[in-house]
Amino acid sequence: MSPRKIRVLVVDDSAVVRQTLTEVLASDEEIEVIGAAGDPFVAADRIRDEVPDVITLDIEMPRMDGLTFLQKIMSQHPIPVVICSSLAQEGAESTLKALEYGAVEIIAKPRLGSKQFLEESQIVLCQTVKAAASARLRPIQPRHAVEPKLTADAILAPATGAMVETTEKVVAIGASTGGTEALTTVLEAMPSDAPGTVIVQHMPEMFTRAFANRLNGLCNIAVKEAESNDTVLRGRALIAPGNHHMLLKRSGARYYVEIKDGPLVARHRPSVDVLFRSAARYAGQNAVGVILTGMGDDGASGMHEMKKAGAYTIAQDEETCVVFGMPNEAIKRGAVDKVLPLPSVASAILRHAH
Repeated sequence: MSPRKIRVLVVDDSAVVRQTLTEVLASDEEIEVIGAAGDPFVAADRIRDEVPDVITLDIEMPRMDGLTFLQKIMSQHPIPVVICSSLAQEGAESTLKALEYGAVEIIAKPRLGSKQFLEESQIVLCQTVKAAASARLRPIQPRHAVEPKLTADAILAPATGAMVETTEKVVAIGASTGGTEALTTVLEAMPSDAPGTVIVQHMPEMFTRAFANRLNGLCNIAVKEAESNDTVLRGRALIAPGNHHMLLKRSGARYYVEIKDGPLVARHRPSVDVLFRSAARYAGQNAVGVILTGMGDDGASGMHEMKKAGAYTIAQDEETCVVFGMPNEAIKRGAVDKVLPLPSVASAILRHAH
């Protein structure tokens, strides 16, 4: 007997988008679209008739916006929700709020365009829906902003000697489904002189900048969306921009990042494997590799390379993962030195880095 398909309800006010999403999802033999709704009220009626395994949801809709509907779902009958959003910078902030309200993932709407874009959209959309179906939904934690500490640090960071030491540690972190909240937990625990950090979080372009800005307001360290030639510094985290790969490079004692185009690697762009391989090559034993929650195997082979190069490697444990895919693959390949619950990851990074 064949396994039961993942049942998906598509919610979007555009008939063209509903049709496109339905066709893309239905092309995967493991997925069944049980309905499409033009607004949250129609969607609520459909859910009363048949509860889907996953909902894809637009944010901007008539009668009731997607965020309000999401909050109602999560408070009344939690169902994994994937936010399917247009690539609009002005909407990125409100879309990110959806992750705080319990959405599993944000993806870009497939748009009519090149054959390559539609093929890549199909891979990402189907993969994300499968990840959402197996995601562990969690109670929503209220966030607080860090009060600014008005010291000289705000103008000039303390000298670290990073430019002359060749033993400066670099932290490379990879995450996917559930990773935005996991990264928030890790980075909020980092002190202002934490080792320089480079991050790949699977997320569409436009949203990585808003995500970095959000983290910058929550954390003691500075967080920014990476640009080519940005220096990796103590007290700063660089997040790979959506739809671009990020590599760690080194010139003398200076670590910096390079942003590159290229094909999907391990079904993703940016890819954790690409970042981890570059960390193995250019940082070696000076690197700490961390793999967090996410579906699939992106990062497993790259982390194995890091471990062979002498890096210290950490994986998030199953109990605290939204999806225990990427960490599990890295563990199975013998790439991980330590498996830890999420609240213990930051302290382990700092212990090893110091």
